[in-house]
Parts: sequence; C-alpha cells; structure tokens
Amino acid sequence: MKINQHMRNLALGLSLALATLAAAPLAMAGPMSMEKTVMVGDAAMYPSKNIIQNAVNSKDHTTLVAAVKAAGLVDTLSGPGPFTVFAPTNEAFAALPAGTVDNLVKPENKATLTKILTYHVVAGKMTSHDLEKAVMAGGGKAVLKTVEGDSITVAKSGSAWTVTDDKGNVANITIADVMQSNGVIFVIDKVLMP
Repeated sequence: MKINQHMRNLALGLSLALATLAAAPLAMAGPMSMEKTVMVGDAAMYPSKNIIQNAVNSKDHTTLVAAVKAAGLVDTLSGPGPFTVFAPTNEAFAALPAGTVDNLVKPENKATLTKILTYHVVAGKMTSHDLEKAVMAGGGKAVLKTVEGDSITVAKSGSAWTVTDDKGNVANITIADVMQSNGVIFVIDKVLMP
C-alpha cells in the first residue's frame, strides 16, 4: 500500500515537472511572442513597441527612418501620440526625381523635409475600420488634416485603398493596420507632397 502511494506521488511529481517544462518555452519567450504582429520589410512589427522602435527594423523603410532622423522627428514619433502614419517605402522615395532625397536630408533643408514628413502623419489613431467609416460618411472619400496642416484624401475602391495628396498624386496603401503602442502605420507606395 505504501509503495502504491509512493508511486502515485512520484508519478504526480513527474507529471507536474513535465508540465512545468512544457510551459517553460512559452514563459521564456516573453510577452512579445504572444502579440499579433504584422510583417513589414521582413521584420515583425510589435504592437507593444512605438512607431520608431518598429520602423527601424523594417528593411523597406530605411530611407524614411533616415529622413525622420534628419528632420529631428524621432522623439516626436517615439512619444505617446497617438499618430496615424502613412509610411512610404524605400521604393517610393527612390521614385522621386534623382537627388531629391539627398537634397532633402541636408541640414539647410530641414524645414522642407519636416513639412513633407509631417504631411504623412495624422493626429490620432485611425485603423482601416475608422477610415472606412470616415470614407462612407464622406460619400466615398475622407479628407484628413495632417500634422503638417494640409489635407490628404483617403478613398476605397473594392478592397484597394488610396491616399491622394494636395497635388493629385495617388499612393496605394499596401499594408494596413500595422498597430503600434502609440498609433498605427499604413504602408504606402508613393511619397505624398503638400
């Protein structure tokens, strides 16, 4: 009888030890492994990180990150926000006339660069659901005031989203709802111009 009880206790102890070991990888992986991430530029975008902490890991946004640094906007976009950012890819910047980016990141052009970058930012957190409601309320378009002060127009046709700047240039949203701790990012394929 004592042997059976001892065997049960040993089996129970072994079961608890195995259960603890099985759960250990999840516990050691940390909270970020449980977050719903979106892949942008071959990097996971973690909702618990801010816009800058995520953007620096995207290989598709190295030009944007360099421009944000040159404009002195790192602290702003790392702050509490919330912000909705329409983030142009490296390809979008590369499509600008030759020399444009090199010229914009020069210290003497900081004001112009800041104006262009803040034209890609809307105060507040707007998900695609929020944009859709605004587009429906606007009869097919939503005019959003940017942090820069001018407006951009968001529209939806079928499942495709576009953003049009004041000059009539149209960017496509290629990745929507990239959640951040201080807002949301929409990846776009063109640089918007105020």
